[in-house]
Order: sequence, then C-alpha cells, then structure tokens
Amino acid sequence: MTLPVINDKMSTEELDRIAKKAANAAAFLKAISHEGRLMILCHLVSGEKSVTELEDLLSARQAAVSQQLSRLRLEGLVVPRREGKAIYYRLADDRPKRMLETVYELFCGDD
Repeated sequence: MTLPVINDKMSTEELDRIAKKAANAAAFLKAISHEGRLMILCHLVSGEKSVTELEDLLSARQAAVSQQLSRLRLEGLVVPRREGKAIYYRLADDRPKRMLETVYELFCGDD
C-alpha cells in the first residue's frame, strides 16, 4: 500500500475520503497513546484475558483497568465477553497486533 500524494488536481471527493481516513487514523492513535491502554493491547495479543488477569499483569487497580478497557472498547479495539461475574476481553481484529508489531520494530528492534 502506498501513501496518497495530495495535490491540487484531486477531486473534492478524493480529498474528503482521505480526510475521513485521517480522522479514523487519528482516533485509533489517540486510543493507543496511553501507556496503560498500550500495555493492555500487548497482553491481549497472546489471547483473551479477564479483567482480573489484566489487573494482576499490569499491577493496577480494577477501576484504572476498567477505565482503559472502556476506551479501547469505545474505539472498537477490544471485545468483551461475560462469563458469570467475570468479564473477558480479546482484540476485536488484527489492527492492534499489526500496530504493536510496527511499534516494536520502530522502538525495540535493536534491543
């Protein structure tokens, strides 16, 4: 996939389509821009986890984890599943995994 080259010959429809995609990308980047949300996504790459498991993995309070999961759910990045009193979360699709691979390559590749 190549990046679009914006120029003065583009139609209004093309520019609107690019602007809409930019808005979607910005919302995605805002959702993952918090360290806690990013760590939750890192843990969910390996599979579904309960809120309690995420609390333990992150050494964080339930309220903080739930708040971050709520934002990730709002952005469509995670999907909840209830089993009795427990709530489990998994990645909604492969976008977070692909993004995490890119981030790792950019920031951790030479470790």
